[in-house]
Amino acid sequence: MEPVNQWDNRAVMTAAPTTSSTPVLPPLQIGRHTIESPVVLAPMAGITNRAFRRLCREYGSAGSAAGGATGATSLYVNEMVTSRALVERTPETMRLISHGPEENPRSVQLYSVDPATAGLAARMLVTEDLADHIDLNFGCPVPKVTRKGGGAALPWKTELFRGIVSNVVREASPYGVPVTVKMRIGIDADHITYLDAGRIAEGEGAAAVALHGRTAAQAYSGQADWSAIARLKEAVTSVPVLGNGDIWSAEDALEMVRQTGCDGVVVGRGCLGRPWLFTDLAAAFAGSTARVQPGLREVTDTLRRHAAYLVDFYDGDELRGCRDIRKHIAWYLKGFPAGSTLRNQLALVDSLQALDDLIGTMDLDAPWPGEPAEGQRGRAGSPRVVALPENWLRSRDLDESQRAQIAHAELSVSGG
Repeated sequence: MEPVNQWDNRAVMTAAPTTSSTPVLPPLQIGRHTIESPVVLAPMAGITNRAFRRLCREYGSAGSAAGGATGATSLYVNEMVTSRALVERTPETMRLISHGPEENPRSVQLYSVDPATAGLAARMLVTEDLADHIDLNFGCPVPKVTRKGGGAALPWKTELFRGIVSNVVREASPYGVPVTVKMRIGIDADHITYLDAGRIAEGEGAAAVALHGRTAAQAYSGQADWSAIARLKEAVTSVPVLGNGDIWSAEDALEMVRQTGCDGVVVGRGCLGRPWLFTDLAAAFAGSTARVQPGLREVTDTLRRHAAYLVDFYDGDELRGCRDIRKHIAWYLKGFPAGSTLRNQLALVDSLQALDDLIGTMDLDAPWPGEPAEGQRGRAGSPRVVALPENWLRSRDLDESQRAQIAHAELSVSGG
């Protein structure tokens, strides 16, 4: 099986779609960038590298065409990189911020707990022309991040949050690079931060704010609270407000917009093993009912193309690319007939030829399975107590010991 270099527009969309003359939402304006389809690929560690972004963008462009739109489709954000690792130019971090020549705008998400380091990282990105858009991570719930005061824990410290946002905006704005903020509702139900953080980000010059409708304590469990997105939209009035959480289909995205009035949506786990969700989203926001329902042949072709893109991302290292594709395989095959033996063999694939051989044993004429392939993807986890620095919740200001710790708390590695 030869790798496919671009999506060949197979007939995988539902027949006889209807198209409204009026898009559901106007284009999303992020600083100087006009995003025709108001959809953002959420940065996901170990997932949204150059290879996956390329795949999603190909499908998003197809959906834009199906909906009658032209030009740019959506905004595809790379996985989080840490400010310290970027400033130190660690090889893996430099790989993670690499973009294909066709990517526009080039979007980078930064993580930091230190305003000075965040500013230096932003300066590097803009002066060396490495990014056209910077997103700031204040939503990560992972313990190794929150226990250092980062991610979803950080907005609790109001002035620290303000310092990071303002420093990055100050460095980026002279170069016309917009800065956005992605966050959660708060640390837990007793420590809510999103309204204060949204207002501060807006006041410090952020070009948009995005809210995942869960607390850090919820991780990805339970149901996202879309009403919080609506409240943020009421509080932040001069820049776009984006909603994130539990968008598993284009219909979910339309419903989020209806319920919250948000200016666009951020999609994360819903596209795992399903990059054609961006076809559906672009079509839906353009007013079209066209949807993708790929059979197993199309799905495995996409899986194979994803693997080839990963090999390219790793500079031709086929083993590393195939190791990376392994985690995607169960997501791609969700709902399709594939026995446990075959799935286990696919999860150990170590070459493109081995992948081709295993795909060749499958019933590639199997149709789209419908509901079994829909719905939640990725691990939801369970509610937990958030790991935090000592005495973090005692005050919304940094105490002297915490202030001393911050400069040394920057993670020096990027990625998942």
